[in-house]
Amino acid sequence: MRAVFVDGDAASAEIFRHQMKAGDLKVDIHLDPDVSPQELPKLMGDAEIAIVDHTYLPTEVARRCAKLKHVVFLGTGARSYMSPEELADLGIAVHTIKGYGDTAVAECAFALMWEAARGLARMDREMRAGAWLRTEGMQLTGKTLGLIGFGGIAREVARLASGVGMRVIAWNRTPRPADGVSFVDIDVLLRESHVVSLHLLLNDETRGFLSEARIGAMRRGAILINTARGALVDEAAMIAALKTARIRHAGLDVFAVEPLPDDNPLKTLRNVTLSAHSAFRTPEASINLMAAALDHCRRIVVEGA
Repeated sequence: MRAVFVDGDAASAEIFRHQMKAGDLKVDIHLDPDVSPQELPKLMGDAEIAIVDHTYLPTEVARRCAKLKHVVFLGTGARSYMSPEELADLGIAVHTIKGYGDTAVAECAFALMWEAARGLARMDREMRAGAWLRTEGMQLTGKTLGLIGFGGIAREVARLASGVGMRVIAWNRTPRPADGVSFVDIDVLLRESHVVSLHLLLNDETRGFLSEARIGAMRRGAILINTARGALVDEAAMIAALKTARIRHAGLDVFAVEPLPDDNPLKTLRNVTLSAHSAFRTPEASINLMAAALDHCRRIVVEGA
């Protein structure tokens, strides 16, 4: 059995190789992070396993990958790049990886929240341009943080927020007991939160979850943080709310289309902080991720034997 890491780079390849053990299956690492879907059939050849970081895998392309039986996606957001259900109909199983970067993503969400509250990036840009801009910040101690979705990342955000004296409330399909966190209805969360942070998985039910109506129900002047998936939010409605200051500031690590197109209005708004889908990118998270990917591959080999 053979696997291909289709969109590696030098850093990820080094970490991946370091995690490999004697007797592991053969893994070919393609050192090019910018792979077009049309290249995949040739790239995969007779390999049964594709390890994918961020390359789109349309169903019609997967159909042309003759031996492909498993996709190990490096993260939880495989639906942003492929249709697991359609691939399953072709006999291709999609495996995702959870928990590898909970702390890393939570720290990034917290960093975006602090930046949105104080306007540090804007002051930095203006000062470098010769201006002396002084912004009026929001003090977060004593404010309410609302977490939409409550998995491992949100639990870490809650831990960090409670340490600086924020009140933490959360909405989740199934409430999960957590010290210092109160679970409330979504309408209550939107109405009471000074900061709203998204932590949902993307699927058919959650796509567009933060709709125009729900954005309109947010506390005026609230901060919005998204380190989950861009498609969870009605982007046009969010932009409109940012322009009218219904949303004070948005800290965004993820977008509906990535990389963010040059003509996207978010690039022109001063009350937006942009991060290039890098919340999970720390050495610790990368080691966890590559180790988990290899564990998936090892299990596939054993189960296929």
